[in-house]
Amino acid sequence: MPLAPGRYRNPVLDADFPDPTIIRADDGWYYAYATQTKRFGGRIVNLQVARSRDLVRWDYLGEGLPEKPRWAHTTQEIWAPHVSAHDGRYYLYYSAEPDHGPGLCLAVATAAAPAGPFVDSGRPLRQTGLPGFADIDPMAFDDPATGRRWLYWGSGFGPLRVQELAPDRVSFLVGSQPLEVLPARPDDAHHYQRLIEGSWVIRRHDWYYLFYSGDNCCGPDAHYGVLVARARTATGPFETLAEATGGPGTILEGSRDWHAPGHNCVVTDAAGQDWLAYHAIDPAQPTFNAIDADQGYSRRVMLLDRLEYSADGWPRLSTGGVASRWPVAGPAPAA
Repeated sequence: MPLAPGRYRNPVLDADFPDPTIIRADDGWYYAYATQTKRFGGRIVNLQVARSRDLVRWDYLGEGLPEKPRWAHTTQEIWAPHVSAHDGRYYLYYSAEPDHGPGLCLAVATAAAPAGPFVDSGRPLRQTGLPGFADIDPMAFDDPATGRRWLYWGSGFGPLRVQELAPDRVSFLVGSQPLEVLPARPDDAHHYQRLIEGSWVIRRHDWYYLFYSGDNCCGPDAHYGVLVARARTATGPFETLAEATGGPGTILEGSRDWHAPGHNCVVTDAAGQDWLAYHAIDPAQPTFNAIDADQGYSRRVMLLDRLEYSADGWPRLSTGGVASRWPVAGPAPAA
């Protein structure tokens, strides 16, 4: 049945599109970016790109990173892109597995257009050489109050971290060091905070809101949700919603309709309304021919729901904490 004007139904992008980031580019379109996947009969797409006028009807543009970085040319773990625009250039922050050495790295690529092609800077932005996946899920944030440029990241049962970027945005500021902004909590009774990842930061009414996800994104035992913390400065100290309320600290959890929702971004529509875009597993089609068997072949589609802010300033979903399934009022479209 056709939807009434101004309404939409999840998912807004019904294909594997994990870890979505959405920006509104200089050309007036919204662009969404997602983790590496298989499409078109098994072809690998390193950086997925889609485009929309209204955040709910998306045209799939395909590949945004046609050439892998030379230091990660043979691996298949290009994850969790974040794109930002500055002075006519587009900066892609992502994580990748190097050809040599354990662990994953943070990386950065640039392009002259929002759909790419993005070209890697030629070296990892951060490579510790340690095993595991602590260095993933980068998110760049320019502090409107101070003008300082920050990069957040973290996972792997460790803390979320932040470090100041240099003016060139492809390196860290000389003399800067990573700062821990939020610890993982292995003793968390709800389990969501034993592994935390997917940082996303916004500033609203003098508060810095750090959205993040935990605990297990994928596979038959996926248990994932979106959480939030807030602080008066970009580097904290952050108070979690769990600490403020004594609850699990989630603003989004799984339901019968959508499993393991998380790894969100926040995007603002043309009317100034904030929306949470994120991925989730559709139980009607939970798997596909994925690249990485370790991820359980989970098919993570892109969803969208409206954010609201309570009288105490904490963000909530208009749905009451679960992803919407039935038609709801949509965002204001771009002009």
